[in-house]
Amino acid sequence: MTVPETTEDERAHGDAQALRPHAEDAFAHELAALAAADDRPRPERWRMSPWAVATYLLGGTLPDGTVITPKYVGPRRVVEVAVTTLATDRALLLLGVPGTAKTWVSEHLAAAVSGDSTLLVQGTAGTPEEAIRYGWNYARLLAHGPSRDALVPSPVMRAMADGMTARVEELTRIPADVQDTLITILSEKTLPIPELGQEVQAVRGFNLIATANDRDRGVNDLSSALRRRFNTVVLPLPETPDAEVDIVSRRVDQIGRSLDLPAVPEGIDEIRRVVTVFRELRDGVTTDGRTKLKTPSGTLSTAEAISVVTSGLALAAHFGDGVLRPADVAAGILGAVVRDPAADRVIWQEYLETVVRERDGWKDFYRACREVSA
Repeated sequence: MTVPETTEDERAHGDAQALRPHAEDAFAHELAALAAADDRPRPERWRMSPWAVATYLLGGTLPDGTVITPKYVGPRRVVEVAVTTLATDRALLLLGVPGTAKTWVSEHLAAAVSGDSTLLVQGTAGTPEEAIRYGWNYARLLAHGPSRDALVPSPVMRAMADGMTARVEELTRIPADVQDTLITILSEKTLPIPELGQEVQAVRGFNLIATANDRDRGVNDLSSALRRRFNTVVLPLPETPDAEVDIVSRRVDQIGRSLDLPAVPEGIDEIRRVVTVFRELRDGVTTDGRTKLKTPSGTLSTAEAISVVTSGLALAAHFGDGVLRPADVAAGILGAVVRDPAADRVIWQEYLETVVRERDGWKDFYRACREVSA
């Protein structure tokens, strides 16, 4: 098999070929326009003022006509508090149930403040202490002994040295003893290197954004000492169906453009139905408040709705006529709702028969869901 060579032009524009570009690359034009128009005071080493960072996340129109697309649809005060926290010496903890855009907000905050969202520690049950502090190049360590040349800095250590914003995703999935390595970093703004008798002191501009949720199984509670080092901002679920439909539509449109999928507007009715199903089962009551519902074990978050619609658009593009229809989203909804094959399937079947079947204009949706549920 012959592997096609990468041209010089393709190498020069590698970011354009990325399946999921970093925020600072995907929205480089907006960031540059905001920075050029921003005449407000900027904290040390920030790329723009707190006002401009908030505008980048919430959207707006600049004096030169540049449209800044919203990255987060939600309460303005939530964003303002998050941005203000990063301008102080307090770290920021974005807390919320799964699917409330914690990672998305974290990435865009880092991109707007520091121009680099890649100083990231991904929290898992196996995250070691070295991922937060530093590691060693063992070849150099064995050959020459402990030295700064043999030391491998973590993303947090690099952010401290350069006055940048570091990110720690899924903080509560990291073992408790590893979490607590952040205490000295956040309180003393220093990272000791006892093997060398040295330390790295954070320079102005450094801060840290962590994300966490307490809904999933297998999480590790934060110690009270560590929690005190954070200013916690809770990201809520979308308040209204229209707000959630808007979020899903915008995000699916962004993903769809990168995958050459059909335009979202032609499938807005199906997006609204997916959101309605998720909200009703999530809340345990129908939209009109007349029927109580059993709640399945899954979170049925906005992020899952985005995934269902994106998969449906792919089905419509490759195996349909390009228009999103009930049959394209039915299987995705079933997979999102029925996580426990025994209990959730009963809940789903009851919802189909008592709510979906009787709803005006939903007959095609009911038939599609019945077909994949059989």
